[in-house]
Amino acid sequence: MNHLVVANWKMHMTGTQASAFLDDFLARVLPDDVDVAIAPPFTAIARVGDRLRGGAIALAAQDVFWEQSGAYTGEVSPPMLTDAGCTYVIVGHSERRQYFGETDETVNRKARAALANGLTPIVCVGESGAERDAGEALARVVAQTRASLDGLGRDGVARVVMAYEPLWAIGTGKNCDADDADATMCAMRASVDGLRDARILYGGSMKAENVAAYARKPNIDGGLVGGASLDPAGFAALILAARQGMR
Repeated sequence: MNHLVVANWKMHMTGTQASAFLDDFLARVLPDDVDVAIAPPFTAIARVGDRLRGGAIALAAQDVFWEQSGAYTGEVSPPMLTDAGCTYVIVGHSERRQYFGETDETVNRKARAALANGLTPIVCVGESGAERDAGEALARVVAQTRASLDGLGRDGVARVVMAYEPLWAIGTGKNCDADDADATMCAMRASVDGLRDARILYGGSMKAENVAAYARKPNIDGGLVGGASLDPAGFAALILAARQGMR
């Protein structure tokens, strides 16, 4: 299975800016054995989706609601995302958990809804700095993993992409040591039946300079990339570096 690199643009990029990014990025030569997805903000999904449709780069969303339709002002349903061309959706990102009240239960509902509608959920888990300092990181990540995937069944779990993103490393410039990340992700694989067949990504200050160290580890199958995905040249360089580091 190919490594996967996902650009999470977060609350960056207007539609016009996204188009300019793609003008540059899509003209670059990228390896064909690294899967790539871009998750723009909702306002740019249609424009980005039109540009990516039929190509090798996949479209992802940054969040989804679990209902098919209804009176849920401001929410976006799985069918809306598939209609826009999305094949992936990020659920449970640490910023959603921190700022918007996401819980393991709501993440689980979103993952179920994504799978039921043909979307691949990218399920995010990770510990805080305080939990890490207290020696509770592994227990926290395993507990989140189990709760977020509860009831999906082995086949459903195998269709999920997991993302291990230590909260203390996101947007801080601090990245988790590759060996430590690999050990945590090994424990994640062992914690739920089916995860040995799923891809697990690392997220947290990943950039072109350090991606190869992660990509060569046996339990790390790519990256969920934030700030380093906002520059087309830098993101392309990161993908190429990931390819060089692949085991």
